Amino acid sequence: MTPQDKESKLREVFVASDPTNHGALVGYVGESQFPVGGPDGAGHVSPGPNPYDLLSASLAACTAMSVRFQARRQKLPLERVEVGVSFHHGAQGERDSFERILVLGGELDARQRAFLLEAANLCPVGKILGISTDINTRLGATTSGHNESPQASYEDDLAEFQIPNINPD
Repeated sequence: MTPQDKESKLREVFVASDPTNHGALVGYVGESQFPVGGPDGAGHVSPGPNPYDLLSASLAACTAMSVRFQARRQKLPLERVEVGVSFHHGAQGERDSFERILVLGGELDARQRAFLLEAANLCPVGKILGISTDINTRLGATTSGHNESPQASYEDDLAEFQIPNINPD
């Protein structure tokens, strides 16, 4: 692989304020764009996924791809995969964590389900995030409403960080 080949495979992600939309943040990846939610600098909260949501979405997407890849590789009858992820701050002195629930559709036996649950841990994004957080994964019947514990709040975190010369909204 030449250096030029390597450069052409890089996909830069960037976020910029949109002057046509009151300075709301917009994320760009290639030709795709998406709103980035959170404090807008004027005392309001912009709609859209905040940075914690985007981080959780990255883990969920990578997990789904890893599970689907391993199922196809092993020729397992996986018909559908759904991954729910939520991010939680650890108590004082404890590590932050992600809760990840897999819903696997198809005529899978217990051994195949266990194999795919382990395949979730092969996700490259999860390996990176696992360096500084815990990732707890389990099988579930559904991903919605799975965890009643309080989720991390991006706005609360901004208020806690003491960043010189920057006032959080």
